[in-house]
Amino acid sequence: MKLTEDSETLAENKVLILYILDKLNKPISSNSLLTLVLGVKELNYFYFQQFLSDLLDSRYIIGYTKEDTTMYKITEAGKKTLGLTDDLLPGIMKLQIDNALKKEVDTVQNEKHAVSEFIPQNETEFVVKCKLVQNNMTVFELSLHAPSREQAKWIATKWEKEHEEIYPIILEMLTKK
Repeated sequence: MKLTEDSETLAENKVLILYILDKLNKPISSNSLLTLVLGVKELNYFYFQQFLSDLLDSRYIIGYTKEDTTMYKITEAGKKTLGLTDDLLPGIMKLQIDNALKKEVDTVQNEKHAVSEFIPQNETEFVVKCKLVQNNMTVFELSLHAPSREQAKWIATKWEKEHEEIYPIILEMLTKK
């Protein structure tokens, strides 16, 4: 594919990205988005990045950095545009995307996810909330006091990275007779 191909093919690729982001209804990393796109269409990485850039410039998607990873999400303007242009995508392509997303959602829902956040109480004190979520249900939650932003961030990061080691220890301590 050449980037100078007809405008309908270029628009189809952008609509494909919008369609995936709309169906996901949550932020996704650039790499995960590329993987989903490549699952239904052969596309050069550099063209993919150009399409993302065009969608960002048009404000159909937003991008932000979360822990050194660029995440993307569709905007309201992107949803409106998709509503007007989703007929550019062949039905078989939509079906492939829907099936790929269903598999991903099922996998994600069955996994346990560690979530953490820290909430300022004043300029120097924070409450750190550490959660373990499975099947969209909180199975464990712990709130801690942190006397500084640095310590709050350290606790939150440690929980997200090491929850598989920390959770069983806490559970054992709480259930031991």
